[in-house]
Amino acid sequence: MPNNKTVVSQEQIAHQYEYMQFIARMNEDKAQVRGQRPKAFTQTFGCQQNEADTQRIAGMLDEMGYEKTDRTEDADVIVINTCAVREHAESRALGNVGALSHLKKARPEVTICLCGCMVQQEHMPDKIKKSYPQVDLVFGTHALWRFPELLYRRLTGDKRVFDTSGDAAGYIAEGLPVLRDGGTKAWLSIMYGCNNFCTYCIVPYVRGRERSRAPEEIVHELEQLVADGYKDITLLGQNVNSYGKDLDEQIDFSDLLMRLNEVPGDFLLRFMTSHPKDASHKLFDTMAACDKVAKQLHLPFQSGSDTVLKRMNRGYTAEHYRELIAYARSKMPDITLSSDIIVGFPGETEEDFEKTRTLVAEVGFDMLYTFLYSKRSGTPAAEMPDDTTHAVKQARFERLLKTQDETVQARQNAYQGKRLRVLVDGTSKGTEYPLTARTEGGLLVCCAGDDLKIGEFADVVIEKTSLRCLFGRSV
Repeated sequence: MPNNKTVVSQEQIAHQYEYMQFIARMNEDKAQVRGQRPKAFTQTFGCQQNEADTQRIAGMLDEMGYEKTDRTEDADVIVINTCAVREHAESRALGNVGALSHLKKARPEVTICLCGCMVQQEHMPDKIKKSYPQVDLVFGTHALWRFPELLYRRLTGDKRVFDTSGDAAGYIAEGLPVLRDGGTKAWLSIMYGCNNFCTYCIVPYVRGRERSRAPEEIVHELEQLVADGYKDITLLGQNVNSYGKDLDEQIDFSDLLMRLNEVPGDFLLRFMTSHPKDASHKLFDTMAACDKVAKQLHLPFQSGSDTVLKRMNRGYTAEHYRELIAYARSKMPDITLSSDIIVGFPGETEEDFEKTRTLVAEVGFDMLYTFLYSKRSGTPAAEMPDDTTHAVKQARFERLLKTQDETVQARQNAYQGKRLRVLVDGTSKGTEYPLTARTEGGLLVCCAGDDLKIGEFADVVIEKTSLRCLFGRSV
Protein backbone atom coordinates (compact mmCIF):
# COMPACT_ATOMS: atom_id res chain seq x y z
CA MET A 1 0.00 0.00 0.00
CA PRO A 2 1.26 3.52 -0.75
CA ASN A 3 2.62 5.44 2.23
CA ASN A 4 2.41 9.16 2.92
CA LYS A 5 5.69 10.06 1.23
CA THR A 6 5.94 13.48 -0.34
CA VAL A 7 6.76 13.56 -4.05
CA VAL A 8 8.46 16.87 -4.76
CA SER A 9 6.68 18.53 -7.68
CA GLN A 10 8.52 19.59 -10.82
CA GLU A 11 7.47 23.16 -10.01
CA GLN A 12 9.35 22.89 -6.73
CA ILE A 13 12.37 21.43 -8.51
CA ALA A 14 12.21 24.27 -11.05
CA HIS A 15 12.22 26.70 -8.13
CA GLN A 16 15.50 25.16 -6.93
CA TYR A 17 16.96 25.58 -10.42
CA GLU A 18 16.08 29.28 -10.16
CA TYR A 19 18.17 29.51 -7.00
CA MET A 20 20.98 27.69 -8.80
CA GLN A 21 20.83 30.31 -11.55
CA PHE A 22 20.84 33.16 -9.02
CA ILE A 23 24.01 31.79 -7.42
CA ALA A 24 25.56 31.05 -10.83
CA ARG A 25 25.17 34.72 -11.77
CA MET A 26 26.74 35.75 -8.46
CA ASN A 27 29.65 33.42 -9.19
CA GLU A 28 30.06 34.80 -12.71
CA ASP A 29 30.58 38.24 -11.20
CA LYS A 30 33.14 36.82 -8.74
CA ALA A 31 34.93 35.00 -11.55
CA GLN A 32 35.29 38.22 -13.54
CA VAL A 33 36.90 39.95 -10.57
CA ARG A 34 39.16 37.06 -9.60
CA GLY A 35 39.91 35.67 -13.02
CA GLN A 36 38.76 32.19 -11.98
CA ARG A 37 35.58 30.41 -10.93
CA PRO A 38 34.76 29.98 -7.23
CA LYS A 39 35.55 26.48 -5.97
CA ALA A 40 33.65 23.87 -3.98
CA PHE A 41 34.98 21.01 -1.85
CA THR A 42 32.88 17.98 -0.87
CA GLN A 43 33.65 15.16 1.53
CA THR A 44 31.58 12.06 2.26
CA PHE A 45 31.43 9.80 5.30
CA GLY A 46 29.44 6.59 5.45
CA CYS A 47 27.62 4.38 2.99
CA GLN A 48 27.14 4.27 -0.76
CA GLN A 49 23.84 6.11 -0.41
CA ASN A 50 25.74 9.00 1.15
CA GLU A 51 28.14 8.93 -1.79
CA ALA A 52 25.19 9.06 -4.17
CA ASP A 53 23.75 11.99 -2.21
CA THR A 54 27.07 13.84 -2.46
CA GLN A 55 27.00 13.38 -6.21
CA ARG A 56 23.63 15.16 -6.25
CA ILE A 57 25.10 17.95 -4.13
CA ALA A 58 28.10 18.15 -6.48
CA GLY A 59 25.71 18.36 -9.44
CA MET A 60 23.90 21.28 -7.86
CA LEU A 61 27.19 23.01 -7.03
CA ASP A 62 28.32 22.57 -10.63
CA GLU A 63 25.03 24.04 -11.85
CA MET A 64 25.66 26.99 -9.51
CA GLY A 65 28.99 27.73 -11.18
CA TYR A 66 31.40 26.18 -8.70
CA GLU A 67 34.54 24.41 -9.86
CA LYS A 68 35.44 21.22 -8.00
CA THR A 69 38.55 21.24 -5.79
CA ASP A 70 40.24 18.64 -3.60
CA ARG A 71 41.71 21.25 -1.25
CA THR A 72 39.66 22.86 1.52
CA GLU A 73 42.03 25.84 1.60
CA ASP A 74 41.10 26.69 -2.02
CA ALA A 75 37.34 26.28 -1.54
CA ASP A 76 34.68 28.95 -1.34
CA VAL A 77 32.09 26.38 -0.27
CA ILE A 78 32.81 23.27 1.79
CA VAL A 79 30.17 20.55 2.12
CA ILE A 80 30.71 17.63 4.51
CA ASN A 81 28.14 14.84 4.15
CA THR A 82 27.98 12.88 7.40
CA CYS A 83 27.09 9.42 8.69
CA ALA A 84 25.35 8.48 11.95
CA VAL A 85 25.48 4.68 11.75
CA ARG A 86 28.66 4.29 13.83
CA GLU A 87 30.32 6.49 16.40
CA HIS A 88 33.67 6.37 14.60
CA ALA A 89 32.27 7.96 11.42
CA GLU A 90 30.51 10.63 13.45
CA SER A 91 33.67 11.44 15.41
CA ARG A 92 35.76 11.69 12.24
CA ALA A 93 33.27 14.06 10.62
CA LEU A 94 33.13 16.32 13.68
CA GLY A 95 36.92 16.20 13.94
CA ASN A 96 37.24 17.43 10.36
CA VAL A 97 34.70 20.18 11.01
CA GLY A 98 36.59 21.22 14.11
CA ALA A 99 39.81 21.50 12.11
CA LEU A 100 38.10 23.97 9.75
CA SER A 101 37.88 26.59 12.50
CA HIS A 102 41.38 27.82 11.56
CA LEU A 103 40.37 28.17 7.91
CA LYS A 104 37.22 30.08 8.90
CA LYS A 105 39.30 32.54 10.96
CA ALA A 106 41.72 33.08 8.10
CA ARG A 107 38.97 33.32 5.46
CA PRO A 108 35.64 34.33 7.07
CA GLU A 109 33.98 34.44 3.65
CA VAL A 110 34.22 30.66 3.13
CA THR A 111 30.85 28.89 3.57
CA ILE A 112 31.02 25.67 5.61
CA CYS A 113 28.09 23.27 5.20
CA LEU A 114 27.30 20.17 7.21
CA CYS A 115 24.64 17.73 6.00
CA GLY A 116 23.52 14.13 6.00
CA CYS A 117 22.41 11.55 8.55
CA MET A 118 24.40 12.81 11.53
CA VAL A 119 22.81 16.25 11.54
CA GLN A 120 19.31 14.77 11.18
CA GLN A 121 19.59 13.38 14.71
CA GLU A 122 17.43 15.27 17.17
CA HIS A 123 20.25 16.37 19.49
CA MET A 124 22.78 17.35 16.83
CA PRO A 125 21.63 20.84 15.63
CA ASP A 126 21.99 22.31 19.13
CA LYS A 127 25.39 20.68 19.52
CA ILE A 128 26.59 22.20 16.24
CA LYS A 129 25.18 25.63 17.11
CA LYS A 130 26.99 25.69 20.44
CA SER A 131 30.26 23.88 19.68
CA TYR A 132 30.93 24.55 15.99
CA PRO A 133 30.34 28.25 15.27
CA GLN A 134 32.36 27.97 12.05
CA VAL A 135 29.51 26.01 10.45
CA ASP A 136 27.27 28.28 8.35
CA LEU A 137 24.72 25.88 6.88
CA VAL A 138 23.25 22.65 8.26
CA PHE A 139 20.69 20.57 6.36
CA GLY A 140 19.40 17.09 7.00
CA THR A 141 18.62 14.25 4.62
CA HIS A 142 15.04 15.47 4.08
CA ALA A 143 16.22 18.92 2.96
CA LEU A 144 18.91 17.82 0.49
CA TRP A 145 16.76 18.73 -2.50
CA ARG A 146 16.47 22.30 -1.13
CA PHE A 147 20.23 22.83 -0.89
CA PRO A 148 20.33 25.62 -3.54
CA GLU A 149 17.66 27.62 -1.71
CA LEU A 150 19.38 27.18 1.67
CA LEU A 151 22.78 28.14 0.27
CA TYR A 152 21.28 31.20 -1.42
CA ARG A 153 19.85 32.33 1.92
CA ARG A 154 23.26 32.02 3.54
CA LEU A 155 25.07 33.83 0.72
CA THR A 156 22.58 36.70 0.70
CA GLY A 157 22.55 37.62 4.36
CA ASP A 158 21.28 34.93 6.71
CA LYS A 159 23.97 34.50 9.35
CA ARG A 160 23.48 30.76 9.93
CA VAL A 161 20.96 28.49 8.23
CA PHE A 162 19.68 25.28 9.85
CA ASP A 163 17.10 22.96 8.27
CA THR A 164 16.86 19.53 9.87
CA SER A 165 13.08 19.38 9.86
CA GLY A 166 11.12 17.21 7.50
CA ASP A 167 8.33 14.68 7.26
CA ALA A 168 9.33 11.27 8.68
CA ALA A 169 7.55 9.70 5.69
CA GLY A 170 10.28 11.21 3.52
CA TYR A 171 10.58 12.79 0.11
CA ILE A 172 11.14 11.70 -3.48
CA ALA A 173 12.77 14.42 -5.58
CA GLU A 174 13.38 13.72 -9.27
CA GLY A 175 15.22 15.89 -11.76
CA LEU A 176 18.11 17.21 -9.67
CA PRO A 177 21.49 17.42 -11.41
CA VAL A 178 24.15 14.78 -10.69
CA LEU A 179 27.92 15.11 -11.04
CA ARG A 180 29.61 11.71 -10.98
CA ASP A 181 33.33 11.06 -10.87
CA GLY A 182 33.47 9.32 -14.22
CA GLY A 183 35.20 5.98 -14.64
CA THR A 184 33.39 2.67 -14.86
CA LYS A 185 31.25 2.60 -11.71
CA ALA A 186 28.05 4.41 -10.80
CA TRP A 187 25.47 4.38 -7.99
CA LEU A 188 21.78 4.29 -8.86
CA SER A 189 19.33 4.84 -5.99
CA ILE A 190 16.07 2.94 -6.43
CA MET A 191 14.56 3.80 -3.03
CA TYR A 192 15.23 5.68 0.18
CA GLY A 193 14.56 5.18 3.88
CA CYS A 194 13.88 2.12 6.01
CA ASN A 195 10.91 0.56 7.82
CA ASN A 196 12.75 -2.20 9.69
CA PHE A 197 13.76 -0.49 12.95
CA CYS A 198 16.54 -2.87 13.90
CA THR A 199 17.16 -2.02 17.53
CA TYR A 200 20.78 -0.96 16.97
CA CYS A 201 20.19 1.20 13.89
CA ILE A 202 19.60 4.95 13.63
CA VAL A 203 18.82 4.94 9.89
CA PRO A 204 14.97 4.90 10.03
CA TYR A 205 15.09 7.91 12.34
CA VAL A 206 17.36 9.98 10.09
CA ARG A 207 16.35 8.84 6.60
CA GLY A 208 12.61 8.35 7.06
CA ARG A 209 10.27 5.63 5.87
CA GLU A 210 10.80 3.43 2.82
CA ARG A 211 9.87 5.13 -0.42
CA SER A 212 10.43 3.75 -3.89
CA ARG A 213 11.27 5.67 -7.02
CA ALA A 214 8.99 5.11 -10.00
CA PRO A 215 10.35 2.28 -12.18
CA GLU A 216 10.32 4.43 -15.32
CA GLU A 217 12.56 6.99 -13.59
CA ILE A 218 15.03 4.24 -12.66
CA VAL A 219 15.02 2.78 -16.16
CA HIS A 220 15.62 6.23 -17.65
CA GLU A 221 18.56 6.90 -15.33
CA LEU A 222 20.09 3.51 -16.10
CA GLU A 223 19.78 4.16 -19.84
CA GLN A 224 21.58 7.47 -19.36
CA LEU A 225 24.34 5.84 -17.30
CA VAL A 226 24.90 3.19 -19.97
CA ALA A 227 24.94 5.89 -22.68
CA ASP A 228 27.57 7.76 -20.62
CA GLY A 229 29.80 4.69 -20.58
CA TYR A 230 29.26 3.32 -17.06
CA LYS A 231 29.54 -0.46 -16.97
CA ASP A 232 29.43 -1.39 -13.26
CA ILE A 233 26.20 0.00 -11.82
CA THR A 234 25.03 -0.63 -8.26
CA LEU A 235 21.36 -0.26 -7.34
CA LEU A 236 21.03 1.29 -3.89
CA GLY A 237 18.42 1.03 -1.16
CA GLN A 238 18.49 0.50 2.58
CA ASN A 239 16.51 -2.68 1.88
CA VAL A 240 16.16 -3.23 -1.86
CA ASN A 241 13.96 -6.27 -1.26
CA SER A 242 11.22 -3.89 -0.05
CA TYR A 243 11.17 -2.03 -3.37
CA GLY A 244 7.70 -1.35 -4.74
CA LYS A 245 5.67 -1.93 -1.57
CA ASP A 246 4.67 1.73 -1.45
CA LEU A 247 3.87 2.09 -5.18
CA ASP A 248 0.45 1.94 -6.78
CA GLU A 249 1.92 -0.24 -9.54
CA GLN A 250 2.26 -3.95 -8.76
CA ILE A 251 6.03 -4.36 -8.98
CA ASP A 252 8.64 -5.82 -6.65
CA PHE A 253 12.44 -5.79 -6.71
CA SER A 254 12.69 -8.95 -8.80
CA ASP A 255 10.33 -7.44 -11.39
CA LEU A 256 12.47 -4.29 -11.46
CA LEU A 257 15.63 -6.33 -12.02
CA MET A 258 14.00 -8.06 -15.00
CA ARG A 259 13.02 -4.70 -16.46
CA LEU A 260 16.49 -3.22 -15.98
CA ASN A 261 18.12 -6.32 -17.45
CA GLU A 262 16.35 -5.53 -20.73
CA VAL A 263 18.14 -2.18 -21.13
CA PRO A 264 20.52 -2.52 -24.11
CA GLY A 265 24.25 -2.37 -23.49
CA ASP A 266 27.25 -4.21 -22.08
CA PHE A 267 27.11 -3.61 -18.33
CA LEU A 268 26.73 -5.29 -14.95
CA LEU A 269 24.06 -4.60 -12.34
CA ARG A 270 24.77 -5.06 -8.65
CA PHE A 271 22.57 -4.15 -5.70
CA MET A 272 22.75 -3.50 -2.00
CA THR A 273 21.55 -3.95 0.58
CA SER A 274 19.31 -7.01 0.80
CA HIS A 275 17.55 -7.92 4.04
CA PRO A 276 17.26 -11.66 4.80
CA LYS A 277 13.68 -11.37 6.07
CA ASP A 278 12.57 -10.10 2.65
CA ALA A 279 14.96 -12.04 0.39
CA SER A 280 13.04 -14.63 -1.61
CA HIS A 281 13.50 -17.58 -3.90
CA LYS A 282 11.99 -15.39 -6.63
CA LEU A 283 14.89 -12.96 -6.21
CA PHE A 284 17.50 -15.69 -6.64
CA ASP A 285 15.63 -17.20 -9.60
CA THR A 286 15.61 -13.75 -11.20
CA MET A 287 19.32 -13.19 -10.56
CA ALA A 288 20.13 -16.53 -12.16
CA ALA A 289 17.98 -15.74 -15.21
CA CYS A 290 19.32 -12.21 -15.84
CA ASP A 291 22.58 -12.11 -17.77
CA LYS A 292 23.39 -8.53 -16.72
CA VAL A 293 22.74 -9.02 -13.00
CA ALA A 294 26.02 -9.87 -11.28
CA LYS A 295 26.11 -13.18 -9.43
CA GLN A 296 27.02 -11.39 -6.23
CA LEU A 297 24.96 -11.18 -3.06
CA HIS A 298 25.50 -8.98 -0.03
CA LEU A 299 23.13 -10.40 2.59
CA PRO A 300 23.87 -9.15 6.14
CA PHE A 301 23.08 -11.69 8.87
CA GLN A 302 24.57 -9.66 11.79
CA SER A 303 24.53 -12.60 14.25
CA GLY A 304 24.31 -16.38 14.15
CA SER A 305 22.36 -16.48 17.41
CA ASP A 306 18.56 -16.49 17.25
CA THR A 307 18.47 -14.92 20.71
CA VAL A 308 20.58 -11.98 19.57
CA LEU A 309 18.70 -11.69 16.27
CA LYS A 310 15.44 -11.38 18.18
CA ARG A 311 16.87 -8.61 20.38
CA MET A 312 18.10 -6.93 17.21
CA ASN A 313 14.56 -7.15 15.74
CA ARG A 314 15.92 -8.68 12.54
CA GLY A 315 12.87 -10.85 11.74
CA TYR A 316 14.59 -14.11 10.71
CA THR A 317 16.50 -17.01 12.25
CA ALA A 318 19.97 -18.37 11.57
CA GLU A 319 18.42 -21.48 10.04
CA HIS A 320 16.34 -19.37 7.65
CA TYR A 321 19.51 -17.52 6.63
CA ARG A 322 21.26 -20.83 5.93
CA GLU A 323 18.32 -21.94 3.79
CA LEU A 324 18.48 -18.73 1.74
CA ILE A 325 22.19 -19.19 1.08
CA ALA A 326 21.71 -22.84 0.13
CA TYR A 327 18.98 -21.95 -2.37
CA ALA A 328 20.99 -19.08 -3.86
CA ARG A 329 23.98 -21.39 -4.37
CA SER A 330 21.79 -24.08 -5.89
CA LYS A 331 20.72 -21.58 -8.56
CA MET A 332 24.11 -19.82 -8.92
CA PRO A 333 26.95 -22.16 -7.89
CA ASP A 334 29.63 -19.53 -8.53
CA ILE A 335 27.89 -16.73 -6.63
CA THR A 336 30.10 -14.46 -4.52
CA LEU A 337 28.76 -13.92 -1.00
CA SER A 338 29.39 -11.13 1.50
CA SER A 339 27.75 -10.10 4.75
CA ASP A 340 27.78 -7.73 7.73
CA ILE A 341 28.32 -8.87 11.31
CA ILE A 342 28.04 -7.02 14.61
CA VAL A 343 30.24 -8.35 17.41
CA GLY A 344 29.46 -7.39 21.00
CA PHE A 345 25.77 -6.54 20.73
CA PRO A 346 24.35 -5.90 24.23
CA GLY A 347 23.83 -9.19 26.04
CA GLU A 348 25.84 -11.29 23.58
CA THR A 349 27.22 -14.33 25.39
CA GLU A 350 30.17 -16.53 24.46
CA GLU A 351 27.66 -19.11 23.21
CA ASP A 352 25.96 -16.49 21.03
CA PHE A 353 29.29 -15.47 19.58
CA GLU A 354 30.31 -19.06 18.83
CA LYS A 355 27.08 -19.51 16.87
CA THR A 356 28.09 -16.52 14.76
CA ARG A 357 31.58 -17.90 14.22
CA THR A 358 30.15 -21.31 13.29
CA LEU A 359 27.84 -19.78 10.71
CA VAL A 360 30.76 -17.87 9.15
CA ALA A 361 32.78 -21.08 8.87
CA GLU A 362 29.83 -23.02 7.43
CA VAL A 363 28.75 -20.51 4.78
CA GLY A 364 32.20 -19.59 3.48
CA PHE A 365 31.86 -15.91 2.65
CA ASP A 366 34.11 -14.30 0.07
CA MET A 367 34.00 -10.97 1.91
CA LEU A 368 32.89 -10.03 5.40
CA TYR A 369 32.35 -6.61 6.95
CA THR A 370 32.71 -7.03 10.70
CA PHE A 371 32.03 -4.29 13.25
CA LEU A 372 32.14 -3.93 17.00
CA TYR A 373 28.74 -2.79 18.26
CA SER A 374 28.48 1.01 18.29
CA LYS A 375 25.97 2.50 20.71
CA ARG A 376 23.65 4.97 19.00
CA SER A 377 21.65 7.38 21.13
CA GLY A 378 17.92 7.19 20.41
CA THR A 379 17.87 3.49 19.49
CA PRO A 380 16.35 0.76 21.71
CA ALA A 381 19.68 -1.10 21.92
CA ALA A 382 21.27 1.93 23.57
CA GLU A 383 19.12 1.24 26.63
CA MET A 384 19.83 -2.50 26.81
CA PRO A 385 22.05 -3.77 29.66
CA ASP A 386 25.55 -4.69 28.55
CA ASP A 387 28.05 -6.12 31.05
CA THR A 388 30.58 -7.53 28.57
CA THR A 389 33.89 -5.70 28.67
CA HIS A 390 35.44 -4.07 25.62
CA ALA A 391 38.45 -6.38 25.95
CA VAL A 392 36.23 -9.46 25.64
CA LYS A 393 34.43 -7.99 22.62
CA GLN A 394 37.74 -7.12 20.95
CA ALA A 395 39.05 -10.65 21.52
CA ARG A 396 35.89 -12.10 19.94
CA PHE A 397 36.25 -9.70 17.03
CA GLU A 398 39.81 -10.86 16.36
CA ARG A 399 38.83 -14.53 16.59
CA LEU A 400 36.09 -13.97 14.05
CA LEU A 401 38.50 -12.23 11.68
CA LYS A 402 40.88 -15.20 11.96
CA THR A 403 38.07 -17.62 11.07
CA GLN A 404 37.06 -15.48 8.12
CA ASP A 405 40.61 -15.05 6.83
CA GLU A 406 41.10 -18.83 6.80
CA THR A 407 37.91 -19.19 4.76
CA VAL A 408 38.80 -16.40 2.34
CA GLN A 409 42.32 -17.73 1.76
CA ALA A 410 40.94 -21.13 0.78
CA ARG A 411 38.35 -19.57 -1.53
CA GLN A 412 40.93 -17.27 -3.12
CA ASN A 413 43.35 -20.17 -3.69
CA ALA A 414 40.61 -22.02 -5.59
CA TYR A 415 40.82 -19.39 -8.35
CA GLN A 416 44.42 -20.34 -9.19
CA GLY A 417 44.63 -21.07 -12.93
CA LYS A 418 41.03 -20.13 -13.64
CA ARG A 419 39.94 -17.93 -16.51
CA LEU A 420 37.74 -15.03 -15.35
CA ARG A 421 35.92 -12.19 -17.07
CA VAL A 422 36.80 -8.88 -15.43
CA LEU A 423 36.06 -5.19 -15.87
CA VAL A 424 39.30 -3.18 -15.85
CA ASP A 425 38.69 -0.12 -13.67
CA GLY A 426 41.97 1.52 -12.66
CA THR A 427 45.68 1.34 -11.97
CA SER A 428 47.57 -0.38 -9.17
CA LYS A 429 50.84 0.46 -7.42
CA GLY A 430 52.50 -2.71 -8.64
CA THR A 431 54.70 -2.88 -11.73
CA GLU A 432 54.17 -6.56 -12.58
CA TYR A 433 50.37 -6.16 -12.48
CA PRO A 434 49.80 -2.45 -13.18
CA LEU A 435 46.00 -2.46 -13.60
CA THR A 436 43.08 -3.23 -11.30
CA ALA A 437 39.85 -4.94 -12.23
CA ARG A 438 36.78 -6.54 -10.67
CA THR A 439 35.23 -9.90 -11.37
CA GLU A 440 31.49 -10.27 -11.85
CA GLY A 441 31.41 -11.24 -8.19
CA GLY A 442 33.21 -8.05 -7.16
CA LEU A 443 36.57 -9.64 -6.33
CA LEU A 444 39.65 -7.46 -6.77
CA VAL A 445 42.09 -8.53 -9.49
CA CYS A 446 45.46 -6.91 -10.16
CA CYS A 447 46.17 -7.67 -13.78
CA ALA A 448 48.56 -7.23 -16.68
CA GLY A 449 48.35 -7.40 -20.45
CA ASP A 450 49.08 -5.06 -23.35
CA ASP A 451 45.53 -5.39 -24.66
CA LEU A 452 43.82 -4.41 -21.37
CA LYS A 453 42.06 -1.04 -21.33
CA ILE A 454 40.43 0.76 -18.43
CA GLY A 455 36.67 0.72 -18.86
CA GLU A 456 36.62 -2.49 -20.90
CA PHE A 457 35.73 -6.09 -20.10
CA ALA A 458 38.46 -8.68 -20.64
CA ASP A 459 39.36 -12.29 -19.85
CA VAL A 460 42.31 -12.98 -17.57
CA VAL A 461 43.91 -16.16 -16.23
CA ILE A 462 44.69 -16.08 -12.51
CA GLU A 463 48.42 -16.64 -11.99
CA LYS A 464 48.59 -16.25 -8.20
CA THR A 465 46.41 -15.34 -5.25
CA SER A 466 46.54 -13.56 -1.91
CA LEU A 467 44.10 -12.94 0.92
CA ARG A 468 42.75 -9.71 -0.52
CA CYS A 469 43.59 -9.87 -4.23
CA LEU A 470 43.83 -12.14 -7.24
CA PHE A 471 46.58 -11.62 -9.83
CA GLY A 472 45.84 -12.29 -13.49
CA ARG A 473 47.15 -11.86 -17.00
CA SER A 474 45.06 -11.23 -20.07
CA VAL A 475 44.26 -14.15 -22.33
